[in-house]
Amino acid sequence: MKISARSSGGFAGLSEQYDIDTQAHPAGPGLEAALASSGFFTHQQAMDEQLGADIAQWQITVDAPTARHTIRFQDDGSAENARWQQLLTKIRGSA
Repeated sequence: MKISARSSGGFAGLSEQYDIDTQAHPAGPGLEAALASSGFFTHQQAMDEQLGADIAQWQITVDAPTARHTIRFQDDGSAENARWQQLLTKIRGSA
């Protein structure tokens, strides 16, 4: 499974990108478990309401053998996005 996480926007327009192949990475099984427990593949994306340009936007895409799924969220510290922020923390820690 391939995981790609990309940011855009945010203060000063800085961006980040992480690409991980879980089959080749030592943290792969843990990342796959985190995806499963977060409900990543069953999450239905609602229309994003735009906040200020100084808030980073994240896109996480996972290419699995049987599916491809993408979620987008704003790094705004909201409870609504807490599970995606936790997933992102695991991805960053594995890169």
